[in-house]
Amino acid sequence: MPWPHIPLSADPAAFPVRPPADLADPAKIAAHDQAAFDAVERMVDHWDRPGWTAQTRAYYWMLSFPDSPVLAGLARRCQRHLAPLGLDPVPDDGLHITLTRVGSAATLPLSRLDDVISAATPLLPEAFRLRAVPLAGSRGAVRLTVAPWAPVLALHAALSESMASLELTPGKPTALFRPHLSLAYNNRPRPAAPVIEAVTALRDLPAVDLHVREVQLVELRREDHAYRWDVVKSVPLG
Repeated sequence: MPWPHIPLSADPAAFPVRPPADLADPAKIAAHDQAAFDAVERMVDHWDRPGWTAQTRAYYWMLSFPDSPVLAGLARRCQRHLAPLGLDPVPDDGLHITLTRVGSAATLPLSRLDDVISAATPLLPEAFRLRAVPLAGSRGAVRLTVAPWAPVLALHAALSESMASLELTPGKPTALFRPHLSLAYNNRPRPAAPVIEAVTALRDLPAVDLHVREVQLVELRREDHAYRWDVVKSVPLG
């Protein structure tokens, strides 16, 4: 199916700040991501985020890939190469694409989650395929590019629309969303050049194809410099 065109906006808080000109071509999206990361001078501590503690629990929509051994294999290969840098690798069962925050578990009762799921289900787009391309990064992580962006943006927009009907505010509007899949998180301020050099050596690894058939509503937490979650509901795409 032709995916709707969703215009994206530049945002200093997003990465990359400016979206790619082409949202369909994996090679062009990867080149844009890589160029943005290559221009980073200093990396920041990904975990230094006010408001998050070991006790924090929040609901998110995300895509996870527990049944993709090829993706897990690519992640481990990259992580072994990056190990001397002391980054925090994402475990095999922690690989994910964050879509949008739904709300704090402290303020959103469980009974409300049925409404969240019911509102989202009829708006979800059909299943789609993504390509995960080595390798780029951000100011706080090393990550795979995912492409094309159009179906992920359509999914984000559908979830945002469903939340608006319940007077819930998504973490960010679709116009500022940048799809990606992190492999390792940076855990201290540091010069970016050594990380960029290590990442560049991995850019000839083959891409991985992913079939996205469902979206997960999860209760997210942090454990030992990793994101962990309990799945509230996996909802099939339309």
